Amino acid sequence: MEAIKERVEKALEKIRPYLVADGGDIAIVDITDDMVVRVELKGACNGCPFSMQTLKAGVEMAVRNEVPEIKEVVDVNAS
Repeated sequence: MEAIKERVEKALEKIRPYLVADGGDIAIVDITDDMVVRVELKGACNGCPFSMQTLKAGVEMAVRNEVPEIKEVVDVNAS
């Protein structure tokens, strides 16, 4: 699972500059046994009205392109 986490982190590094440019960031909380990446959106991304769109259309797509084993990326703070 550590190798998968490293690959996910590498994928996040590619999109992190875009999040940081908007005053936000992202951190991996954990990866579940059923291959769901749980992340925490930080800064301006946390609570942003577009955060779910960013998460699904941007983050999840980037992660799944690099690590096809991942089924989903979810925000731990989403209600």
